[in-house]
Amino acid sequence: MDVPELLESASLLVPEETATENDITVRDVWDYLVHDEWEIALSLLEEFGHARSLPLAFWEKLAESADQLKLERSAAWCHWRCSEIRNGVIRADLTLRPAAEARRKTPISGAGVLRPMWDIGLLSPTGERAVSIAGLWIENMPMLEPGGRATVRLVPLTPSHWTHVEPGRQITMHENRTVAGTAVILEVHRPAIAEPAG
Repeated sequence: MDVPELLESASLLVPEETATENDITVRDVWDYLVHDEWEIALSLLEEFGHARSLPLAFWEKLAESADQLKLERSAAWCHWRCSEIRNGVIRADLTLRPAAEARRKTPISGAGVLRPMWDIGLLSPTGERAVSIAGLWIENMPMLEPGGRATVRLVPLTPSHWTHVEPGRQITMHENRTVAGTAVILEVHRPAIAEPAG
């Protein structure tokens, strides 16, 4: 499919009564599509995804559109939302350790590139601390400096490891054996797509 077809198809997955914070509706998106304003239409469709939970197919179509339009950040976000639907998402308040106290001396990218290890209270078969990997997206910020604080979205690599994690729990982020940051869980959303039995 080409970009207009993908965006038209995605817009059909948005309930007609849905509106953004600025009262933009699907009809407005169609106006932009008719005038070949694909980037604006894509951006508005992404906003609908903030207002409500939309299906995986919606985000897949937006991701493919953004890829074709070569909109890197938008494509990364739409692919990220696909991962959230498949694996679940944990929103948390993360504070990184200051550069003087941690291994990391540079900012971390906010666009889901980093996949750190997290101590979420699991133990190995020998009783030692076990960590679980989750991708990290920083909300409303392009990057986070050492010592900084932000709301983040975590997508577990293995969702079954995270079933015991609940809001209010404190977890620690690791890039090596030392603690890189501390996070307090704000929200937990389980995978929308069941994991295959295996």
